[in-house]
Amino acid sequence: MTYAAELMNRARKRAAYRRTVRELGALDRNTRLDLDIYEGDIPRIAQKAVYGA
Repeated sequence: MTYAAELMNRARKRAAYRRTVRELGALDRNTRLDLDIYEGDIPRIAQKAVYGA
């Protein structure tokens, strides 16, 4: 992979991470709790969803 392609890939993943954090954070508290998502876990969940294990 070229350097430019790698930068683009990283930028896309970072945007997906930020979008996931924003969307999970926008859920109301009861919905998050129904899904067993606690506010402090949102960054970790988003990271795993975008970047993998």
